[in-house]
Amino acid sequence: MLRMRGSYAALSAVVIAGALLSLPRAGRAMSLGTGSAMPAADDSSTAARAAAALDKKQFHNVQVTVEGGIATLTGNVNLYAYKADAEKRVRRTPGVSAVRDQIEVAGPNVPDEILQTKLLNKLATDRVGYDVVFNAIGVEVNDGVATLIGHSRSYIARDSAVALVSNYPGVKGVVNHIAVDPASPSDDAIRLRTAQAIYGYPSLNRYAMDPAKPIRIAVQMGHVELYGTVDSQADKETAYLRANAVPGVFSVQNNLQVAGQGSEQPR
Repeated sequence: MLRMRGSYAALSAVVIAGALLSLPRAGRAMSLGTGSAMPAADDSSTAARAAAALDKKQFHNVQVTVEGGIATLTGNVNLYAYKADAEKRVRRTPGVSAVRDQIEVAGPNVPDEILQTKLLNKLATDRVGYDVVFNAIGVEVNDGVATLIGHSRSYIARDSAVALVSNYPGVKGVVNHIAVDPASPSDDAIRLRTAQAIYGYPSLNRYAMDPAKPIRIAVQMGHVELYGTVDSQADKETAYLRANAVPGVFSVQNNLQVAGQGSEQPR
């Protein structure tokens, strides 16, 4: 009996010791289970960091909240470029996993047709002196949203066009559909030869006089596309024939418009 009582006592001691050892773990588990305030604290500090990233004059009407790592931006700015910049700044904030950009673009309300014409005029002279003849960029405006279309010679030219439109008063949104032509020494050679063939021809060299209204040349893997507006059907056909005769050209798509007969928008 004494031996059995001793066994029971030893067993009881083990059980009690095990229970005591488990208490800190249980306490830690309980603290984790009731720690729902921790994500809220993280969201609060993330929101503070995001607000600090927007501590600029152009964002004074913008508010940011964070829930579950998702930042929501509300309020208004004067230019679409500010809206895009605000989203970029908050997206880079540590702790932000996604951004809901609900910022409205204030500023003037310009009729679509007028805004489109103004933007086209601006784009026509963008980057003059930097191979502008090899950029064929147009824009369509619908409810204040400007959609950029066409081709650019480089990413620099594409980004310049996007920045120009984004910073124009009255633009409420920007959609970028500009295709950057592939980088290729062969295509570069074709661009130069095509420009020489067109602008070196007596009846066409006048189109080099106005940098805002050249015959524009886009090249993709040996395929040439012509854009712009010319004075006559004869000039349109001559430009096509000159481009088609350039060595290395596989095909020519003639998108030139004759003045008074249609839009000069790239497609």
